Amino acid sequence: MAEPAGPSIKEQVDRLRAGDRDAFEIVFRAYYPKLADYANGLVRSRDAAEDVVQEVFVALWTQRDRLTSPDNLVGYLYRAVRNRSLNQIRHRRMVTDWQARQAAEDPAVAPAADRETENTETGVAVKAAVAKLSPRCREVFELSRDRGLTYPEIAATLGISIKTVETLMGRALKSIRERLSAFRA
Repeated sequence: MAEPAGPSIKEQVDRLRAGDRDAFEIVFRAYYPKLADYANGLVRSRDAAEDVVQEVFVALWTQRDRLTSPDNLVGYLYRAVRNRSLNQIRHRRMVTDWQARQAAEDPAVAPAADRETENTETGVAVKAAVAKLSPRCREVFELSRDRGLTYPEIAATLGISIKTVETLMGRALKSIRERLSAFRA
């Protein structure tokens, strides 16, 4: 991949680290189109691909002071786009699976009053299960479910890695499933 015209990558990274918006814009304009094409090949949606790349650039800007290796900026960008794309694919698959399970479990013939009572009881049970999570798991779970943040956004908000967000979310979901299994039995 060609470097941006003008200053070298090392100079761009040094300027980025210093908070130079012009350097950020040069890097953004140089790499955004190819990164969006790459993400589109992974997530199979142009809008989702553009969201992924924008998230990567937001993270690059907010964490610019952590940039260490100017020689590997392009590699970092591609790796970050790949990881965020895979997270988005996993998230979509999880939502689809959850919706399918909900559709299979929700008896369409139940009277409205019964369904309303069941929904209220389920809501109370879910809130209780969430309240029993460790503080960090609960925080990650609530940022994802209540505020609708993506794993990369949660990672950036909390200053932790995306992998840590995935681990904490997995623990939270497992704990909630275990607590609700007795409720649903």
